[in-house]
Amino acid sequence: SRHMEILNLKRELRKRDQMVTALQREVHKLRSVLQQTTKYRDEEVLCSLQQSHGMAGQVAINKKQGVSAESSAAGQSPGSIQLVRHEKDFRSKQLIKGALLENDFLKNLEPGQMRDIIDCMYSRLCVKGSFLIREGETGSHLYVSSSGEFEVIKDNTVLGTMGPGKAFGELAILYNCTRTASVRVVENGEVWVLDRKIFQNIMLRSGLQRLEDSISFLKSVPLLHNLNQNILSKIADSMQLEFYPGGHYIVRQGASGDTFYILSGGTVKVTQTLPGCTEEEEVRTLARGDYFGEQALLKEDYRTANVIALSPGVECLTLDRESFMLLIGDLSELQEKDYGDKARLSRPPSVSSITESDTDFEPLELQDLDIVATLGVGGFGRVELVSTANGATYALKCLKKCHIVETHQQTHVYSERNIMFSVRSPFICRLYQTFKDAKYVYLLMEACLGGEVWSLLRDRTCFDDTTACFITACVIEAIEYLHARNIVYRDLKPENLLLDATGYVKLVDFGFAKKLGSSGGKTWTFCGTPEYVAPEIILNKGHDKAVDYWALGILMHELLIGVPPFSASDPMKTYNLILKGIDNVAFPRHVTRTAQNLIKRLCREAPGERLGSYHGGVPDIKRHKWFQGFDWNGLQAKTLTPPIIPRLRGPTDVSNFDKFPKDEEIPPDELSNWDADF
Repeated sequence: SRHMEILNLKRELRKRDQMVTALQREVHKLRSVLQQTTKYRDEEVLCSLQQSHGMAGQVAINKKQGVSAESSAAGQSPGSIQLVRHEKDFRSKQLIKGALLENDFLKNLEPGQMRDIIDCMYSRLCVKGSFLIREGETGSHLYVSSSGEFEVIKDNTVLGTMGPGKAFGELAILYNCTRTASVRVVENGEVWVLDRKIFQNIMLRSGLQRLEDSISFLKSVPLLHNLNQNILSKIADSMQLEFYPGGHYIVRQGASGDTFYILSGGTVKVTQTLPGCTEEEEVRTLARGDYFGEQALLKEDYRTANVIALSPGVECLTLDRESFMLLIGDLSELQEKDYGDKARLSRPPSVSSITESDTDFEPLELQDLDIVATLGVGGFGRVELVSTANGATYALKCLKKCHIVETHQQTHVYSERNIMFSVRSPFICRLYQTFKDAKYVYLLMEACLGGEVWSLLRDRTCFDDTTACFITACVIEAIEYLHARNIVYRDLKPENLLLDATGYVKLVDFGFAKKLGSSGGKTWTFCGTPEYVAPEIILNKGHDKAVDYWALGILMHELLIGVPPFSASDPMKTYNLILKGIDNVAFPRHVTRTAQNLIKRLCREAPGERLGSYHGGVPDIKRHKWFQGFDWNGLQAKTLTPPIIPRLRGPTDVSNFDKFPKDEEIPPDELSNWDADF
């Protein structure tokens, strides 16, 4: 019958979708381990200089590794950051600018940032036969070739040559990483060099200045002066920078409008046509810091005057009414209320945010713990399942002190310890105690023996809607709990999600988590996992809790499809895909429209426009159609039956984890005493 034919066709389509997804995942795996063996164009030669950022484990070759720069100094003002500039002629400046604009990543920088980079680059002469970059060594410089000839070598094979005007090594200015190819000087020449620290200072200074200017502009508007710093910061994030050439009518008298403007550069003239007249009469001029159209934020506004850009043009920060209303909420209370943390903190906490009752935990000594098995390995060390004499089991995270010092991660390790001690949620892995010795610092944590969500995903290819919805909901509970305490997580991914014995999901690994200031605020350190980092982290614009909403969208995509939406053969290519945006991502047919809609709303380019960033906060995400019918109360009370219930034979059963070889390498002692308070 016709009905049976349609059913069979649908079944066939589902099978093909599954095959496509499986092939996509296989391609993703192969990309992470195969080397290119084809002929190289100029761009491919430069791509070969991209650096590696993690260690490939023997067991799980395609596990995603986190990356981090050194922690940025907090509390700086733009004026306190000094840049050292180096004189150069016009030709050199144009050569550097051309190289930056040709580079897929660097071309995304703002004009002011690009000018600072050009001014701060210094010259280095290169002698024939010497190496600018050596494969396997750690890099921290960006280069632009000025004269001479250079060859790119990988595994003792020459991949190609470069002449003047090429930028390379750009990943090294984002964070500490290992060069995966060498650059040898073929003919005597010269390069322009930029150090990572200088790049970070340029980005930090421009970001702080932009934020300071925007908030200062917004505070000068009477309509907005009651709003706190956190809300003003979100509004600043949502404002778009627009350029209008001289003579352009930005606003026309009599037209309806829903946009508010702040002049950030240039001058406009304001004119009116009075009743009974045909000629426009000039009323006044406005300059940088002035604003117009603010009533459009409250209601449909009919413009009472013309606003015309004067030559050579003007730059305006613009905000539309819809974005403003989503950020502020109830406009009728705008003049009376301070939309700060008071209202949010006065709300009764959800069940998930109430402290779990303390189970009796008696402090232990390191020698009281016996290793049962290895649960995981990473760049910083290992996680061991350990037991005590009375049969209690814990997960012991062992971090190599020498590696922490070499990669300048002391601040992040202390932050992980302090944050994990301060939180208690059924959706977050609990930290009980810490230890230290000459070689390691240790974190003794709750053992979640249901296995990693990442391992389950690898074995199943992808999850159905029900399973993905449950996992995502557990993560949302953890994120809501953290954000209520001004903690940004910054490393969401399946590898950092564990199932407990009952099948509930817990967030682990707080190495990149950070406590923000009391009014929210921004932080500037580049950290996260390349496939999951938000655009504002890549572009060093400063970031806040909105990066966790972006990562939640990426996580949903990976749970439903099996791979993240942005993934390439090297980190820099991945970052360039992220900067192109979620709208360039094609979804397989089996992903529902409501799931796609939620992913796209979480992965908006502007942080202030992501679902969760609005006035309604995380509950806006919970109310999305994708969660329609989901039992949030049952989840919080842990009465909801999980879709995956682990099989466990006891408290030492590690069958849900991969097998790992023993750690034969003993790290050297590290005695600098950075861990005195650990």
